[in-house]
Amino acid sequence: MFTSGYVANLASLSTLAAMLPNCVILSDAWNHASMIEGIRHSRCEKKLFRHNDVAHLEELLKEIEPGRAKLIAFESVYSMDGDTSPIEEICDLADRYGAMTYLDEVHAVGLYGPHGGGVAEQRGLMDRLTVINGTLAKAFGVLGGYIVSSPAIIDAVRSFASSFIFTTALPPALAAGALASVRHLKVSNVERERHQERAARLKRMLSEAGIPVMPSETHIVPVLVGDPVKCKQVTDILLDDYGIYIQPINYPTVPRGTERLRITPSPVHSDAMMDDLLAALIEVWAMLELKRAA
Repeated sequence: MFTSGYVANLASLSTLAAMLPNCVILSDAWNHASMIEGIRHSRCEKKLFRHNDVAHLEELLKEIEPGRAKLIAFESVYSMDGDTSPIEEICDLADRYGAMTYLDEVHAVGLYGPHGGGVAEQRGLMDRLTVINGTLAKAFGVLGGYIVSSPAIIDAVRSFASSFIFTTALPPALAAGALASVRHLKVSNVERERHQERAARLKRMLSEAGIPVMPSETHIVPVLVGDPVKCKQVTDILLDDYGIYIQPINYPTVPRGTERLRITPSPVHSDAMMDDLLAALIEVWAMLELKRAA
């Protein structure tokens, strides 16, 4: 356990890769900043594969000399577009080319799988991964991060990761809160089912009203603005005039020209709240003369 999912990625990726002799890390091009930071701190060779492109990943794996240590780092749910990764295909390649896998499930734990284990649990693939990273914030609603792996790998990180050893541990009250949340979501599917229903309803409402919802297969609802200044204006107006808080997502988090709002409805957002959001977005879209969906 770590103080955040960010620290978990930074500590684990940098430590594990640095301990493997002559390791090369293969990283999805859309990986989170914490993963990028961990890879950078490992000082290992890095190869970027195009987002979710298993053919490109295999090309890169073929270029690496046999017997060399390899680590494939990727996410299950990509939080800016709401798409998921081809976990099984990546695990197949890892088996074929003798690579380890590191999966970030931060945007999926608690939300997917029969026990909230994430997308890998939902697809029955947890046993095929070398390391899984997750958070105790977001779905679990507290604070902290973690990795799960074999006893040997966990012991290695615990023994050598400086950002684990030389920082404050998670306070007992937060650990107890996280434990209660994890225990609840391991047995309750009510929240997960409601969450998916809320996200689907919001996507449908926005699409029918001509608000440009970007394609998403998960609970994340990205709305395209396409202009960095207007993207910030939208969220400022929503907060100041309507009391609605939404994050503006601009470069470098997303490519220029794809600036967006990232909306993530929760299981407790009511129909009335969603109706208010839609009405506000329609008014702001007209006010700023933003492009509507066809």
